[in-house]
Amino acid sequence: MSRLFYDHLLDLDELETRVKVITKDREEQNEIFRLIDEIVHHRVVGCILNHLPEEHHEKFLVHLSERPHDKQILDFLRDKILEDIEGFIKQEIRTVAIELLKIVADENSPEVHKLKARTLRKARNG
Repeated sequence: MSRLFYDHLLDLDELETRVKVITKDREEQNEIFRLIDEIVHHRVVGCILNHLPEEHHEKFLVHLSERPHDKQILDFLRDKILEDIEGFIKQEIRTVAIELLKIVADENSPEVHKLKARTLRKARNG
């Protein structure tokens, strides 16, 4: 996973541990971790856009696409959003982690079977 400006706010240890328990091999783990990263990223960006005044959306998205690791993004957000944006991001990450944990908590859930099937198909198709 690439470095992102909000990495220090991530707390996905319980989810990562559960994924390691229910997966059989490293490739399957990596695919699920990639999907988790994508989901978390989309939710964090959505959370930010919900709180950031619309006139600053383009500048934020350009900066994010060009330098996703840059800590100055957080400075920009703190300057443009009067509320605690780090608190909002942490809460969004906690919410999505709980939602995903509910899915992977049950090895027999349809969602887990779909993820495993997708991983197997990708492995077979190279």
